[in-house]
Amino acid sequence: MALTEELAKKMYTDMWRIRMFEEEANRQLGLGNVVGALHLYCGEEAVAVGVCSNLRDDDYIVGTHRSHGHCLAKGADMEHTMAELFGKADGTCSGKGGSMHVADLSLNILGANGIVAGGLGPGTGTALASKIRKSDQVSVCFFGDGAAARGTFHEAITMGALWNLPVVYVCENNGFQQWVRRETVAVVDSVATMAGSYGIPGVSVDGQNVVEVHEAVSEAVDRARRGEGPSLIEARTYRYFGHSPGDLEEYRTRDEVEDWRTNRDPINTFRAYMEERQWLTEREDEEIQEATSAEVTKAVKFAEDSAVPGIEEALTDVVDTAWRVEA
Repeated sequence: MALTEELAKKMYTDMWRIRMFEEEANRQLGLGNVVGALHLYCGEEAVAVGVCSNLRDDDYIVGTHRSHGHCLAKGADMEHTMAELFGKADGTCSGKGGSMHVADLSLNILGANGIVAGGLGPGTGTALASKIRKSDQVSVCFFGDGAAARGTFHEAITMGALWNLPVVYVCENNGFQQWVRRETVAVVDSVATMAGSYGIPGVSVDGQNVVEVHEAVSEAVDRARRGEGPSLIEARTYRYFGHSPGDLEEYRTRDEVEDWRTNRDPINTFRAYMEERQWLTEREDEEIQEATSAEVTKAVKFAEDSAVPGIEEALTDVVDTAWRVEA
């Protein structure tokens, strides 16, 4: 999909929406309003936006434990997403999924996943379904670099390549596998180089540059939609916050984080790109940030006012009662 001025403004807005949503979610966690674990996406916005800017509403995405950004970039409603983090009945999953399992089936956002590499199988499965139906829908499977060490990774990509499925495997390589630097646990530096083992294209891009991500994924999505099979995209990125609440971040220095925030921030990089092309004025930038801030405030109010699910909801949306074993 060609990057036009109109699309660029939407992408820039989406990056701000993710950034402000995540910062507010972190604040709400401190207030005790967000329930369960919280894995923030700040710093990685260019990946989700660069990928999802190439997708149709009926295309599929499967995420990771760090997936709020994926959902918002794909078009999930901010109010209902925030309510899901609050564990409220008006959440996208009626408050039952929470941060690590947020989903919106109406947009084919099939959910985040708390299991490392857990989404690779379902993402490949939806691609198989698309091929069988001849629907030309594309599936995108997001996963972290740590997932590349799991057997599921190899099994899923082998299946995708063998059956020539319309799937794009997107590795978000933020340099850390929870609290461990990648180079201390992996011999292969770039996950993208592993694509050759499966006979599919593999490319490594700057995950802080949304234009670079958009262009690489555009080619991969077009290829998949034409029936030419899967691709493996590695986006090298960086998370600004710890892995999750309570992370002491002893594996990196504050200077390192600040350097990425100052010199490699994806929003600042894209702003400079747009200003250079006269696609964004200072006033437009202010308006985008003001509107996004208001949207986040409204989302928090919506989540606060939403009801807590009743106890009778505990056994709904699970395995059908016909599967229960009677005593």
